[in-house]
Order: sequence, then structure tokens, then C-alpha cells
Amino acid sequence: MKKLCTVIMGCMLLSLAAPAAFAAEPYRIGAIFAVTGPAAWLGEPQKNTVKMLEEQINAKGGINGRKIEVIVEDSVGDEAKAVLAFKKLVERDKVAVVIGPSRSGPAMAVKPLAERSRVPLIACAAAEAIIKPVSPWVFKTAQNDADAARSIFDKARSMGIKRMAVISSTDAFGDAGRKQLKAIAPDYGIGIVADETYVPSDTDMTAQLTKIKGTDAQAIINWSIVPAQTTVLKNRTQLGITLPFFQSHGFGNINYARSAGAAADGVLFPQGRILAVDTVAADHPQKAVIAQYKKDYEAAYKTDVSAFGGYAWDALMLAVDALKSVGDDRAKIRDYLEARKNFVGVSGVFNFSADNHVGLGQESFEMLTVRDSNFIVAK
Repeated sequence: MKKLCTVIMGCMLLSLAAPAAFAAEPYRIGAIFAVTGPAAWLGEPQKNTVKMLEEQINAKGGINGRKIEVIVEDSVGDEAKAVLAFKKLVERDKVAVVIGPSRSGPAMAVKPLAERSRVPLIACAAAEAIIKPVSPWVFKTAQNDADAARSIFDKARSMGIKRMAVISSTDAFGDAGRKQLKAIAPDYGIGIVADETYVPSDTDMTAQLTKIKGTDAQAIINWSIVPAQTTVLKNRTQLGITLPFFQSHGFGNINYARSAGAAADGVLFPQGRILAVDTVAADHPQKAVIAQYKKDYEAAYKTDVSAFGGYAWDALMLAVDALKSVGDDRAKIRDYLEARKNFVGVSGVFNFSADNHVGLGQESFEMLTVRDSNFIVAK
């Protein structure tokens, strides 16, 4: 009898301990970033950012007593690898939500998988096509390329520019931006007088720029997110082209400007306030968030913060915000994200809705320029 009582007591203790053991299981968040390869300037700061946040959150006790585990997969910027990474995260790792990919092409490739598997996806790429048409399960944190185009045309119009040349990369980001520029330009009374493209791996764009030089363009827009955009700047200087030069928001890493050197001076581009923290008013709702992120990141990694890392900050903290409020039920996370208002992030103040799965508008941009390999707000 005594032995039986001991067994029963043991079973009771195990049953009482089971909920505690279950509660100790971490919340799993999947991440797909281009950590290596030609798009590593996007993916590396994104990985760094989420791992830094993971450490900070867990050091403070996690979410309601449960730690988080961010499982990062390297897509190398490749669509097929992103698809495989998504399947692994969902089917094997059983994550509650996936953040990333870093680039628009992989994000578009993963989008239908998120829809079919009913797993919330918070992309870190910019193409508006990622969230238009709206998929109930797909969100993103990078500002829309259409709003970046409008910001460029607003600035160009204020400068009296009426004719512009476009040069863009042939990847998904470049192609989507090129289409937005051509569609929106007429709204501003601006004509596109040249439309040139280059492959992201190209190392010389003098042929395309020579064609542009032969037109009556008053300014040039380069739309790209890969390092080749710095080659365009160098080639433009070599050809003696002095026209005003605009980049897309894909220029949001100071390493791009430093790689181009003096050829980047005077370049104009729309980007979030993270790249000009010191100029943001003390009472701006984003000031505290971006100042803390910049301080933490640069202390941890001894390198400059970037807009791309900011997209990952927003994606992870939105996921954490949802997990804190509704737990790891995927459907509840989806519903929570879609209804989230006034979430203050690195890229802007997010206000999602059933027909807006980015939650940011043109107001999230500042027009920046380059001076001596530094980013400052354009006057």
C-alpha cells in the first residue's frame, strides 16, 4: 500500500509539474534573411537585430515568463531557398509566426505558402505587391515603393524638374519600383525620357548611363537594393554626368554611400528617420525608439545601424507584441496584427487595417542626402 501511495503521489507531482514545464517552452519565431550572398547588406543587419532583441527580451524574463527563440534561416537572397526555409520553419520548427524575407522576390515566393499554411508572415521587403492585393496572412514593415516614388517626385517637382531618366536593377525590387515610377510620374507632370536596366551582378553601367546622357533628362533615378547601385554612382561620375541624382529607399545603408565615396555626395533618397536620428525632434513619437535602437545596435556590433535592420526590428517587435497579447495561436496573431494601431516602430508609426497590411504611408519618409559619406536631412 505504501508503495502504491508513493507511485500515486509521484504521478500527482508530475501532473502538477506538467503545466509549469509546458509554460517554460519558448515562443518560437521564424526568420528568413539574406544573411550571406549579394544581399547580405540587407540580411546581416536583420539577423544581428533580431538576435540582439532576443537576448534583451529573454534577459528581462521573456514574454509573460516565457522566453522567445528566434530561428534564423539564411535564404542567400534566393527565392527557392526562401521557400525551403519557410517550409522548415513551419513544418519542423512549428513557429508561431515568420518574419522576413529580406528581398521582394523571395517575399513574393513565400507569400502563397503563408496563405496556404495559414501562418502569419511579416515581410521585411518593400515591393507593394507583397501586400497588394491583400492576403489575410501577409504583412510587411518596409515602406511601400509607391510612397518612395511619390516622395522622389515631390522633391523633383519642388526643384522644377519635369523630365527624368530611370535606371533600375532587374530583380523583383528594381522591377516593381520601375513600374511604380512609370505609373506615378504623370500625376506629377513629370516625363520619363529614358528607361534603362541592369542585372544586379553587373559591374559596369556606362552603356546605360551614356544613353541617358544623350537625352534631355533633367535628373536621374536609380532604383535598386543591391551593391550594384554604387557602381551606377561611380560610372555616372566617370562620365561627367552632373544631373541631380535620386536613389530609392533601397539606398538605406551607410555602407552603400561609403562604397561609392565622393560619387555619392549630393544623392537624394527617401528613407526612415533611423538614418537621421539626431535631427528628429525630441517630442516626435519615434525619437525614443530609434535612438535606443541605434545606441544598442552600434554598441553591440560596432557598426552603423541601417534601415534594413530597422525593418527586422519592426517585424520582430510586432510579433512579440502579438505574442504578449494573444499567445502563439496563429489565427489570433493574424487578427491582432491586422487590428494593431499606433505601434511605434523604427520605420514609422504603424496603423494596420483589413485593407492596409503595411500600416505606413508617405509620412514615414524623410528626404535624405549624402554629405562626406554621411546621411543628413536634405534642405
